[in-house]
Amino acid sequence: MTDLLVSLSEYLSNLAGLELVAMLLALAYIILAAQGSLWCWPAAFISTALYTVVFYDVLLLMDSALNVYYLVMAVYGYWTWQKSTSVDAIQNHPTKTTPLAIISWSANKHLKICLTLTIISLILGYIIANYTPASFPYLDTFTTVFAVFATYLVTQKVLENWLYWIVIDAASIYLYIEKGLIPTTVLFIIYVIFAAYGYFKWQAIYRESKANQINLSDIVAG
Repeated sequence: MTDLLVSLSEYLSNLAGLELVAMLLALAYIILAAQGSLWCWPAAFISTALYTVVFYDVLLLMDSALNVYYLVMAVYGYWTWQKSTSVDAIQNHPTKTTPLAIISWSANKHLKICLTLTIISLILGYIIANYTPASFPYLDTFTTVFAVFATYLVTQKVLENWLYWIVIDAASIYLYIEKGLIPTTVLFIIYVIFAAYGYFKWQAIYRESKANQINLSDIVAG
């Protein structure tokens, strides 16, 4: 235990500033996003830009490419969140909007999607393993391909997105430990905890919404 603390202390004393700033901004993104603040997107933009460089430097090429994708999503997220409410041209007042509801996909649908993503990952992993100097080409590709899809699930408020992120982030922890990216490892441990919390939180909201729909149906039928 003492050796671990000493090693961690030595690492922190020689820590690359770029990775540390990226990690802190990623944490800022989580906190600001949880509060619904528009400023979460600038934090995400800068963090992912820095991580693109960090991952490329240690030859995690697919992770680097994934952060370019996140970079674009940060711009899109900022644009989406800052849009004003639409106005009714006749009544000249904001129209009523309904928040996107949490939905759940069947296990069979997820299984088919996972099989498809696995095949894509194997093909891309083979190409990267044979034609680039990337480290951990197959694992890095798997986490990247599944993360791209999981990000789409988040935009659609699919409940099971959190289960994808738990697996993706857990696998990423191994990659970052092997590459000596200690702050990023800590960050992804936090991500796993947040993903587990997010799943149970969304699940409770989803079940409550379903229960309210059943009660409303009973009232209408009665």
